[in-house]
Amino acid sequence: MSDFLFIDDIDEPSEEVTKPTWKLLVIDDEAEIHSVTRLVLSDVEIDGYKLEFLSAYSAEEAQRMFEEHSDIAIALVDVVMETDHAGLELVRWIRETKENHATRLILRTGQPGQAPEESVIKDYDINDYKSKTELTATKLKTITYSAIRSYRDILFIERHRQGLIKVIESTSLVLKSKTLYHFGSAVLKQLVELFQLESSAMYITTLTEDVLRHQSFNVLAATGDFVTNEHNEYNFDQSKIPEEVKQLLKRALDEKKTLVTENCYVGFYPTDSRSVSLLYVQHENPLDDIEKGLLEVFATNIALTFENLTIKEEIQDTQKELIFIIGDAIEQRSKETGSHVKRVSLICELMAKKLDFDPEFVEAFKHAAPLHDLGKIAIPESILHKPGKLDAEEWKIMQTHAQVGYDLLADSNKIIARLGAEISLCHHEKWDGSGYPRQLAGEDIPLVGRIMAITDVFDALGSKRSYKEPWSNDEIKQFISEQKGKHFDPQLVDILVNDFDEFLEIRNAYPD
Repeated sequence: MSDFLFIDDIDEPSEEVTKPTWKLLVIDDEAEIHSVTRLVLSDVEIDGYKLEFLSAYSAEEAQRMFEEHSDIAIALVDVVMETDHAGLELVRWIRETKENHATRLILRTGQPGQAPEESVIKDYDINDYKSKTELTATKLKTITYSAIRSYRDILFIERHRQGLIKVIESTSLVLKSKTLYHFGSAVLKQLVELFQLESSAMYITTLTEDVLRHQSFNVLAATGDFVTNEHNEYNFDQSKIPEEVKQLLKRALDEKKTLVTENCYVGFYPTDSRSVSLLYVQHENPLDDIEKGLLEVFATNIALTFENLTIKEEIQDTQKELIFIIGDAIEQRSKETGSHVKRVSLICELMAKKLDFDPEFVEAFKHAAPLHDLGKIAIPESILHKPGKLDAEEWKIMQTHAQVGYDLLADSNKIIARLGAEISLCHHEKWDGSGYPRQLAGEDIPLVGRIMAITDVFDALGSKRSYKEPWSNDEIKQFISEQKGKHFDPQLVDILVNDFDEFLEIRNAYPD
């Protein structure tokens, strides 16, 4: 009884147990084995961590210990307890049922004949096998040091593996970003989750250098102390960057290397000859070597992704700008204003949003809209600039611009060009089938064509043309209403009329 009292005393919680420890589980039905083990190993310390002793007096009790403690480093397992093979059955449960392959399992037996060493080593996933009679104090310490170091290395490898899996998963999520802003936000979100830095302040910044050798910081996204808008988790205020942080960024740039201090990480990632990505991570607790390594892997991949996304966005921006230039040139050739191109683009965007189009499609539609009159490039100026009404032959020629625009764009496999081709071909079709060039009616007319039809007329009526003066807002609204179910899709008429002032705001913001 005294032995059990002694054991119970040892099991009482103490301050030592709250500190980092290696957990050692003694599984034996003899109380004195627990006492001796604790006595011999009481002064063992490995990598600055002492041992925390757990006790189980049967295989069933040991299973409960493994259920309660997922971080048992080593288990000293007696073979014969409630049954002759209770220890062996426990080993199989730990490895197969519990799927615990990290804990180091050392069998100890006072009756070797019950479980011959060779067959046990062969058939059971154990790490060592010792007879109690041969397990001196020195040997017990030796196998404990060896087993816990093996456990430590397994944890190190597993942590690396899990960390790399998370890095790969996080990088994949970041790769789905469509714009640089979304890219920056995604990076920060994944970093917060990857390194559990919820209370830390982080942001991404890039350095760009133009042909005039001007350098400037461009903060893509921020979190933590740098966020200023409570409704936008990654909104940032560049003016709030502390001077000491700016100095660290400048130092990383000057030294062209990653900097690691006690409470921050500044990653330096050159992407091309004129730009550098900088990743600043502020943390409350110092990063360990594994975290630093994973952060380096993650940030290096992110830097490459950033470079590719930057190039892609620059190309897309150039394409969009060229589309507006082309649309503007067509309108100027028609002696119409370039503001018309901008307005119809924004009005189409607004109408598409009110129809709950997919955001990506709305963006493409917005940039395809300026191509609606591309075919006018083939129409003689004498017809385009004629101040009066066109005669039958001239009108026939004018109508060809819809097909010409389609033909110029139809062979492209790019979404904006394909949409532009469809818009160009269909934007003069009418709901009642009296339009051109194919006399389509109702929902046989592609929706983008129907939207452009009402958008183009709405804006043109309010503008001065060679053949007319601008109409008043009331006249425009009345005409649109009268053409419901005739020229225009009834649903689109309802949207335009009901939200008329909202559409007028676009006209007023971009006057001729």
